[in-house]
Amino acid sequence: MVEPAWLLTGAAVSAVLGFGWLALAMDTHWEQVHGDAAPPPSLARALRVAGALALAASLGLCLGADHPTMAVLVWLMLLAGGAVAIAATLSWRPRWLRGLWPRRVAAQ
Repeated sequence: MVEPAWLLTGAAVSAVLGFGWLALAMDTHWEQVHGDAAPPPSLARALRVAGALALAASLGLCLGADHPTMAVLVWLMLLAGGAVAIAATLSWRPRWLRGLWPRRVAAQ
């Protein structure tokens, strides 16, 4: 059995990744991070899907770590923390988010 601490760590990472991908799906944030035009619609759609799946995975990992009532509470706190982390990164060092979706992949 996997330790709950590892599951919760994975849930936190998934939440941050999910919000990062959702942010990159927006034209303004894509331009902030990559410094060029907005992503094509197909890439924006893929980023939104990846973000939603990462947030769902975060919930699943929380549910695997604890009983449902506590898991939902922890998940909501992880969502708040992930959103704040991405918002702070976008306002302070947006280029740090380049690793979430490199521009060279988007151009193909």
